[in-house]
Amino acid sequence: MRKFLAFGDVHADFETLWAALRAASCVDGAFLPTPPVQAGLFQVVLIGDLVHPKNEGEYARLTGLPRFDMYDPEHLLLAARNQAAHLELLRAYQAAAPHAVHILLGNHDDAVLNGSYTLGTSGGLVHLEFDPERGGVLLPEHLRTWIAGFPRELRMGAVQFAHVSPLPAHTHYDDLFYADRSAKRWFRETPEYVEMAGLEFGVYGHTQIDDAILLDQDHRFAMIDALHAREYLELMLGDSGDVALQAVRAVPF
Repeated sequence: MRKFLAFGDVHADFETLWAALRAASCVDGAFLPTPPVQAGLFQVVLIGDLVHPKNEGEYARLTGLPRFDMYDPEHLLLAARNQAAHLELLRAYQAAAPHAVHILLGNHDDAVLNGSYTLGTSGGLVHLEFDPERGGVLLPEHLRTWIAGFPRELRMGAVQFAHVSPLPAHTHYDDLFYADRSAKRWFRETPEYVEMAGLEFGVYGHTQIDDAILLDQDHRFAMIDALHAREYLELMLGDSGDVALQAVRAVPF
């Protein structure tokens, strides 16, 4: 039996991520994996979107500024540097237990790498800190290489972890993805996608759901973009000979 601990979209809220990992007994005081993680008994899964704070208030908190100006190059530099510093810690954390720490590629992470899309929010916030053509700076090359190696999904038997949904089309962040409204609506309009994909259970992020994890037992999936609401998902799976799902629950911290 192994415990899988899945954490929703980080969006540069690394303070809360580390708090969640500590609460789940997955990280020690030196920001390194605990013995259960090193032994592989605990499997850590980050569902993607490590970068880009969700709003101007979160940018201000990240940078220590009273107010964040998304068009001020100095503000962008602070935002980029602070995110890079936390990514260094997370990279070292994964490197200490690569067999047990899994980080999926979210669309915001992908956007930082390819530079083809400028992402923002419905409130008008634009993420520019890693865009050198618009006042930002490139993420250091070794961090770009690390992120480029993130998988787009993790499967354990018939249990899937992916950033958006069970659909293969939702693992490629291209023009079709950003034009496809189902990326944000599938779990309400067509939740049967999980069963149609032949999955026993699916774990997804990308869409924030009423400030808490949505655990749909009938359709066998969870939407876990709820790190900001201080919740993570815990799953118990059988060992390598039997990876059937034994139990799943949302855990507050």
